[in-house]
Amino acid sequence: YALWVRTVLIDAAAEGARHAAVLDGDLASGQERALTIASTAITAEYVQSVSASIESAQGYDVVVVEMTAPIPVIGPLGPQGTLTVTGRAVVEQ
Repeated sequence: YALWVRTVLIDAAAEGARHAAVLDGDLASGQERALTIASTAITAEYVQSVSASIESAQGYDVVVVEMTAPIPVIGPLGPQGTLTVTGRAVVEQ
C-alpha cells in the first residue's frame, strides 16, 4: 500500500509540474492539479503539503512540484515519518 501511495503522489506531482509548465501556465494551477489528482486516488486530507517553484537546470527553467504526505502504516509496524515526492517539467517558451 505504501508503494502504491508513493506512486500516486509521484504521478500527481509530475502532472502538476507539466500543467504549470505549459505556455501561459502558473504555479498555483500546477499545485491545484497535483492535489486534485492525488485526491481522486487517496483523499485531499491525506496530503500534508504541496508546493511549486521554478528552478534553473542546465540553462532551462524547470517547474518543480513537491508533495508531502505521511507514510501509510498498518498498525504499529512499518516505517514512520513522511514521504516527499517531486515532479519536474521544463517550462514551455
